[in-house]
Amino acid sequence: MKNLIIFSASVITLAIATPAFASGDDVNCGATGGTWMSSQEAKTIITEKGYEVRRVKREDGCYEVYAIDNNGDKVEIYMNPITGDIVKIKRKS
Repeated sequence: MKNLIIFSASVITLAIATPAFASGDDVNCGATGGTWMSSQEAKTIITEKGYEVRRVKREDGCYEVYAIDNNGDKVEIYMNPITGDIVKIKRKS
């Protein structure tokens, strides 16, 4: 029983101490202390910039917008969800 308690405490400690890693892209969208726009508003902003939006998702403090640019290439757009500013555009191969 004592070993089970020690093991459980170790697992809990490890879970708490392990940092949450981003999706592999070191992007800081600067979304702190504000109200996020709706995903529909984000889609509208990106569409107005000439992209064909496929999907909008929330991740790591950003909106990640998966879209097609005017050359027909797939892109992943990282957007500040409060201001609507584009932080990074990543071309997909």
